[in-house]
Amino acid sequence: MGDTELLRRIQRDPDVMLGKPVIAGTRLTVEFVLNLLAHGETKETIVAEYDGLTPDDVLACILFAAKALEDTTFVPFAAGEARGHAA
Repeated sequence: MGDTELLRRIQRDPDVMLGKPVIAGTRLTVEFVLNLLAHGETKETIVAEYDGLTPDDVLACILFAAKALEDTTFVPFAAGEARGHAA
């Protein structure tokens, strides 16, 4: 599935979850799905836990985040800061 098709799965509506990007037809935010992945959940586990969700929906969340970061400039972390420790 191409980028355009995947990104169609993500919608923003000011009346749904305060306008945060969500998986179309759900109230599951991209942020929530990414947080699950970041904390070790697998795509398969997420799909099994939430009725109607597909593996492509999870991939759409990852792609959405990647596209959102394309034009972002990052400032390097200080030593130790990347692991949540003060320098």
